[in-house]
Amino acid sequence: MTNWHTKSLGDGMTASMSSDEIKEAFLRLFPSRDLPLELAVFTRLESEGRLHCEVMAYFSPAAKELAKAFDAQPCDRPSRTGLDLLAGAEHSWSALFSETD
Repeated sequence: MTNWHTKSLGDGMTASMSSDEIKEAFLRLFPSRDLPLELAVFTRLESEGRLHCEVMAYFSPAAKELAKAFDAQPCDRPSRTGLDLLAGAEHSWSALFSETD
């Protein structure tokens, strides 16, 4: 359970609908308030030199089931810089990233 997964949610202006779908699916699959800290989904705006930003979702290894539901692709763990927590416990940051990431 070491692979993260990623999925493009599209243009930064229109990605909120996809983000909402992921958040709703997360709550359906994992309704408990006592979620494992390793279970989270993050997003980040990325431009990579393009004119428009693209929103990328990053599913932690524990969220593999949810990642598969959204056809996310395996990837390396993302850098913490610029990430926003979309779904999961606020303390997921410390479980998934070190202070120097």
